[in-house]
Formats: sequence, structure tokens, C-alpha cells
Amino acid sequence: MKLTVFGATGGVGSEVVKQALAAGHHVTAVVRDPSRLTAEGDRLDVVVAGLSEHGALTEAVSGRDVVISALGTRDRNPTTVVTDGAHAAVAALGSAGVGRLLLVSASGPFVDGDAFFTRNVVKPILGRVLRHGFADMIAAERIVRASDLDWTIVRPPRLLNGSHTGVITARTDGNVRGSYSINRADVADYLLRAAADDSLIHQTVSIARG
Repeated sequence: MKLTVFGATGGVGSEVVKQALAAGHHVTAVVRDPSRLTAEGDRLDVVVAGLSEHGALTEAVSGRDVVISALGTRDRNPTTVVTDGAHAAVAALGSAGVGRLLLVSASGPFVDGDAFFTRNVVKPILGRVLRHGFADMIAAERIVRASDLDWTIVRPPRLLNGSHTGVITARTDGNVRGSYSINRADVADYLLRAAADDSLIHQTVSIARG
């Protein structure tokens, strides 16, 4: 595949770049600070651009098979980074005539499929503590769903920095029950699988450690 990654220096995005290159894919990494990009290789192109630079982003996605938006933030302050990334990706793909978009969201803001205790005790607490990040992801999902793209939304739970295991449980009808974390490397693994799976077009998938 030829793919473009937004958020290529983040925890999930950097894993996507590394695993995609190892699998023989051609990767375009969109970054603001290229010094933070640790991957390298003949099949890696680096585009330095902000989310407001429509022309540069359109060029970065032109001719690609899929775009993966893995943007996010680790602090608890008000943020629109995921929403801004969704806006930018949808606009750039529309201009470039590319249809396939994968958005990394989170299972935290949603309760479908959760057990009673998680839904009624844990999630209300998380919703207060992480309300800004959750609001950002909810808004980003709405933007992607409203587009004409062949989108897939992937919702992982708490992200960890463990090694790649390949043991992943996925559901399209709600959150994965009884599993509350996943390694970033495994999220990247799933994203690359989903990118090539047309059955996941217009699907929202919750994933977790298997």
C-alpha cells in the first residue's frame, strides 16, 4: 500500500510508520517536527506541514491508497487536535480524490457493550476527568461520518507502550468487554489490517487486548 500518516511522531502514529515500512508499504509521514521522527528508509517520505496547510496536505495524500489520522494529546486541557486533524484529512482527501480514511478515536467516551459497573461507575468518572479529550474525539467522529469518504473509525481503550503482541479483540457492535487496555503497537497492527479490509468501510470498531 501507499499510505499517509497524520500524527506520525505520536505513540500510535510512529508505530504505524515503523510497522508499515517493515511490511514493505510506502509511507508518507506528515509531521510538524521532523526531528521527532525516528523511522527511516527508502520507502519513507516526510512532509513537514501543519493541519491548516491545505495545499501541502493535499499533496501529501495525493495518489495514496489510505490515510491514517493518529493524532491525539496526552494532557487534560481543552483541545481540538483530533477534530482539526479530521477536518484537515477530510478536506485534503476530497481535494486529492482519495477515498479511504482511518481515524483513531477512543472507546472511553462510549458505553455500548460495556458491563454495568464500567458503564455506570467507571465511565462517568472518566468522562469528568478526560472530558476535553473525549469531546474532541466525539466531534472528530461526527466530521468523519458526515464525509463522503470510505472511512473506518477505530476506538482503542487505554493505550500502553508494551511490545507488539498481535493479540487483538475487535467488535463493531460495541466496546470490547472485560479488556481495558491495548499496546500502541497492537493498535498500529490493527490499523494496517483494517486499511486493507473493505468490509470495515463505514464501520466503527472497538479494539482491545485479546
